[in-house]
Amino acid sequence: MSSRSSRTEQRLDLPQTITVGRVLRPHGLRGEVAVEVLSDVPERLAAGSELLLNRANEPAVTVTVVASRPHRAGVLVRFDGIEDRDRAAALRGAWLEVERSRVPAPPAGTYYQYELVGCRCSGAGQELGRVVDLVEDGGGWLLIVSDGQRQLPVPFVQRFLRAVDVAAGTIELELPPGLLETCASRS
Repeated sequence: MSSRSSRTEQRLDLPQTITVGRVLRPHGLRGEVAVEVLSDVPERLAAGSELLLNRANEPAVTVTVVASRPHRAGVLVRFDGIEDRDRAAALRGAWLEVERSRVPAPPAGTYYQYELVGCRCSGAGQELGRVVDLVEDGGGWLLIVSDGQRQLPVPFVQRFLRAVDVAAGTIELELPPGLLETCASRS
């Protein structure tokens, strides 16, 4: 994959915060919560970490991780000031986020999902639409590209990518003949 511009340029459509976890449920009686981890950076939920806790219809608040430990497919976390089951239960469904500026640059040739969503896609000299979602299908990632009339799943693989420029918000695709006609669906 090629990238023709610097990642330091600012795209206006990028989110200001990046989701790194989701509170699933309280655990035990002392304020711990089970968290689904949505980050590849293990230190995100380590003791001393500060995160934004975002609940529906409420302003985000900063929380500090007091302790965390692995648990099943996620982690158990205790936040400063949350010391009983009732207060922990009130966090159910909250999103844990960090400022985008705290996200390290990805390795060369790789991209974060939030960088790809919103990118304009073109191929064979025509505009195809924007990336509206990414879906893992067991064989890799699919870009879901929509022009408002149809959706096109495109495998996010090297042979279909001519150029990816996340700073400009563009992806140039080299689609095999017939893919557009065969795979596009009316949305």
